[in-house]
Amino acid sequence: MSSFSEHRLLNAVLDSARWQKRAIMLAVDGLGLPLMLWAAYALRFSTLDVAIEPWWLLPGAVLISLACLYICGFYRSIVRYLGAEAVWSIVFGMGAAVVTLAGMAYMMNLEVPRSVFVIFWVLSVLYLGASRFVARRVLFRLVSGYFNREPVAIYGAGAAGGQLAAALQSAGELRPVLIVDDEPGKQNMLLSGVPVSGRGRLAEMVREGRVRTVLLAMPSMPRHRRMALVTWLEKLGVRVQTVPSFVDIASGRARLEEIKDVAIEDLLGRDPVPPRRDLLSRCIAGKNVLVTGAGGSIGSELCRQIIKLGPSSLVLLEQSEVALYDIERELKAALRAADLDIPIVPMLGSVVNRGYVKRLCENHAIDTLYHAAAYKHVPIVEGNPAAGVRNNILGTLETAQGAEAAGVKHFILISTDKAVRPTNVMGATKRFAEMVLQAMAAKGSATVFSMVRFGNVLGSSGSVVPLFRDQIARGGPVTVTHPDVIRYFMTIPEASQLVIQAGAMARGGEVFVLDMGEPVRIVDLAYTLIRLMGLTVRDESNPEGDIEVAFTGLRPGEKLYEELLIGECSTHTEHEMIMQASEEMLDLEEMLRALEAFRGALERGDSEGIKALLRAYVNGYMPRLPGDEPGPPRKSHTPLRETATLGMARPGDAASIDNTPGSVH
Repeated sequence: MSSFSEHRLLNAVLDSARWQKRAIMLAVDGLGLPLMLWAAYALRFSTLDVAIEPWWLLPGAVLISLACLYICGFYRSIVRYLGAEAVWSIVFGMGAAVVTLAGMAYMMNLEVPRSVFVIFWVLSVLYLGASRFVARRVLFRLVSGYFNREPVAIYGAGAAGGQLAAALQSAGELRPVLIVDDEPGKQNMLLSGVPVSGRGRLAEMVREGRVRTVLLAMPSMPRHRRMALVTWLEKLGVRVQTVPSFVDIASGRARLEEIKDVAIEDLLGRDPVPPRRDLLSRCIAGKNVLVTGAGGSIGSELCRQIIKLGPSSLVLLEQSEVALYDIERELKAALRAADLDIPIVPMLGSVVNRGYVKRLCENHAIDTLYHAAAYKHVPIVEGNPAAGVRNNILGTLETAQGAEAAGVKHFILISTDKAVRPTNVMGATKRFAEMVLQAMAAKGSATVFSMVRFGNVLGSSGSVVPLFRDQIARGGPVTVTHPDVIRYFMTIPEASQLVIQAGAMARGGEVFVLDMGEPVRIVDLAYTLIRLMGLTVRDESNPEGDIEVAFTGLRPGEKLYEELLIGECSTHTEHEMIMQASEEMLDLEEMLRALEAFRGALERGDSEGIKALLRAYVNGYMPRLPGDEPGPPRKSHTPLRETATLGMARPGDAASIDNTPGSVH
């Protein structure tokens, strides 16, 4: 019979009805069990020439065995997913059959040695178990094209690695051929039938072209160790993917076998510092909380963190109806899953409406307000300075005054590193918004005003990482604005937790600065993303490479580097990741004159006048115009040693790192 005919026959068997498969297994066992009884006699008497007396013992043993196995559920098991329960059904089923046969022989005074029944039980258990597991391992692999799947290596011989190997063997498009572990005690072993070895064996298989993808099965590995491992794997030129974290698996948000590309947020920066519970809860637990820009990147994450801390209620203020709908639905689903009863109040509105904000705070007795609403994309705000001033400056003023009039106890502004010596309108408006709150705090207020300033958050709208992922997926080029541009990075959950903790330490007028770790050179990030997708960079030294990196030039207002402090003065706080900046401010009278001038320029639609006012009042604001040569970075940077993942964005766009937190209002 040809291989094609064999393949069709096997597929016909697998596609048959359940009762037909069960009948086939009964028939096969009906032929195999008599051989086991004959073998038991042969072993007992040490001869192949045996006579089974009485003659009906042979068919009787088969029928009784099949009946006992059926009753014990052995034939209800699906061969492809056989586990420990099938083994126990064989043991107990054949045990019951042998006891029944031995009892019959005793009552009928048959001259059958008792050891025959014991040998028959052992042989039958071995035969039934081996036949099923061989069928699962060989038959289904052949039919499912197991050996035609992509061979992969799994890094990590722990529980996650073993479970992942077993899951991939049962289904999917990947075939585990090697498990790698750095612990010598686990090497030269088998895990789920896959050999375990060290890094040397993996490097050898990669050189031979037998492995092109490595799956990281170490969900709990510290970030610094994962960074070092990924750096080593990057040099091998393999694609690196990972499994979900144990937290996501335990919560039901993901399954172990859900393979994905390594997330850049899992690798950039240091290991997160555990948050202080007392600071997290101080302004939230048992209080009514309002978040402006609740549908934005930072605003939505703040809401996720807040509901975990037990507020009395959470009010969501958002101008985008779609964003408000999405975050409300997500939060209510999370509360149902956690069996929590926290009122979620979605409110459509704008932060530039002081009366609306005041009524909102009064009606819901707001204790704490997180102001995350802002226009944040540098190129868009650069071309629309009036909208930036109205939303970022006047919106902050109106929201703060409305909150103060309603008796809100804590007001926390989400600011940005682009407010430090800004070169763009967006950064200048955010710095002026900081000065508005500084002036309000300085005049004396029952509301505690504070600001929290930090850099780029991974995964926010406008982030460079999704753009790079999509450009790589589409074959390039990966676009970077300048070869020397550097940025700070932090994950959204970590940034949100630190914002909450910083706001809890405020006494009035403080500018808090988050420790962002070491800055990252964006071109190094692009190179790493390309290599960890198993691709190569196309450049002069490698003209046959897969992906090109193209430099498009800095856009108006974009900086080579970002800073977190305007001056050199900063002090430590009670939290090791949060500093307090000491910076100059405007007095109240000068602030009021500046605000009046801004309102006049807005009424006239005078964009140039708006920029002139920003230059006059924001210390260090030096707009960078097209054609201006950027100066050297003021702070040293370290090359990227990490990786990221493949996602979706628009190809052809230059990479902008303009992901200051907030939502569009």
